[in-house]
Amino acid sequence: MSAPLYEDKFIQCHACVLMPTYNNAQTLETVLQNIQQYTSHIIVVNDGSTDETLSILQRHDEIQTVSYEKNKGKGFALRTGFKKAVQEGYKHVITIDSDGQHFAKDLEKFLDQILLTPDALIIGARNMEQENVPGKSSFGNRFSNFWFWVNTGIALPDTQSGYRSYPLQKIAYKKYFTRKYEFEIEVIVRASWSGVPVISLPVSVYYPAEEERISHFRPFKDFTRISILNTFLVLTALLWIKPRNLFLSLLKKEGWKSLWRSLFQNPQETNHKKAASVGFGFFMGIVPVWGFQLAIGIPLSILFKMNKALFLLAANISIFPLTPIIWMASLAMGKIILGYNDWSLEWHTLTLERVKEEGIAFFLGGAVLAVLMAVIGYCISYLILLMLRGRKANS
Repeated sequence: MSAPLYEDKFIQCHACVLMPTYNNAQTLETVLQNIQQYTSHIIVVNDGSTDETLSILQRHDEIQTVSYEKNKGKGFALRTGFKKAVQEGYKHVITIDSDGQHFAKDLEKFLDQILLTPDALIIGARNMEQENVPGKSSFGNRFSNFWFWVNTGIALPDTQSGYRSYPLQKIAYKKYFTRKYEFEIEVIVRASWSGVPVISLPVSVYYPAEEERISHFRPFKDFTRISILNTFLVLTALLWIKPRNLFLSLLKKEGWKSLWRSLFQNPQETNHKKAASVGFGFFMGIVPVWGFQLAIGIPLSILFKMNKALFLLAANISIFPLTPIIWMASLAMGKIILGYNDWSLEWHTLTLERVKEEGIAFFLGGAVLAVLMAVIGYCISYLILLMLRGRKANS
C-alpha cells in the first residue's frame, strides 16, 4: 500500500489533522477516508456523539481518538485536541470539520503555508458567494469579520471558517473562557493580541442544498454567547489592547504614517465613500438613540461597505466631555424648531406635560442636529480628501 500523498510534508511540519465531531456519522466515514489519502496523522475528538460516530471510530484503530460521553461544545473539543496533539509531539494541527464541507486536497495549501510562516495561525477563506451558501451565513461572516477587525485592526475575508492551522506552542497553553462555537472567535482574537500573525488562504468549500444540510448551530443560544464574547473582547480591546498598541506605535514615526494611510490614503476607496463614512459616524454619534448607536451603526456600515475606521472615529464625537454639549445643543435646536419660548428649567416646577415637551424637543432637535452634523462632516471630509489627493498627484 502506497504512503499517503502528503505524508512527508506532515512529518516535515510536525503537523496532524485534528477533527472535532458531534453527531455527523453520515459524513464521518467519507471525510476520514478522504483525509487518509493525504496523511495518517489524524486525531479525532468525539464530542459526546449519540449517533453511530463511536462505532465508526472503533473500526479505525489506526486513528488516534479522544471520546467522552457528554457533549461539551466544539471549543472544548478543539482544546482537548490541542492537548492531545501536544502530548503526541505535534507542533501544528490543521482542523477540519466532519460534515464534509471542507476538501482534504486543500491540506497541502496549509502545509506549504506552515513552511513559509511557521508561527502563524492560518484560516482557510471560503468563497461565500457560491451556490447554496445560506444568506445568514454570509452576513454572519461579514459581521464576524468586522468585529475581528475592531478587536485587532486586521482585515480577514473569513473569520468563521473551521478549516485552520494552529501553531500549538503559541496557543495550546493559554487559558480560554469559551467552550462552544464562540471559541473559534476567542482564539484568533487573543492569538493576534499576543503577537501571533493571523493570515488567510483560499480554500474550496462544499455547501449542500438546504434540505441536506446538517447544523448543530443553535441560532438564539449560540448567537447570544457570541454576542457576550464580542462585548467582552471589544471592551478589552478598547480599554487595554488598543490604547497599549497605539501608545507603542506612536513612539515610532512609522506608526503615525501607518495610521494616516489606513484612514485617509487607501486608493481603493473613493473620496465619497470615506466622506460618507465620516458623515454617517457623526450622525450615529449624535442621533438620540443613546446606548444603541454602535449596535445600529456597525451593521449598517457593514451593509453599505463603508470605511469602518473612519465611521468609528467619527462616531466618537459623542464621548465625554462632548456628550453634555451635544445634549444641550439637541434640546436647544428642538425648542427653536418647535417655537418654545420657555428656556428656564426648574426641577421643583416640573410637570408631566413639561417633561413630555422637553423630551419631544430633545429627540427632534437631536435628530436634526445629527443630520446637520452629518452633512457638515461629509462636506469638510470630502474637501480635505480632495486637497490631500490633489497634493499627492502634484508631488
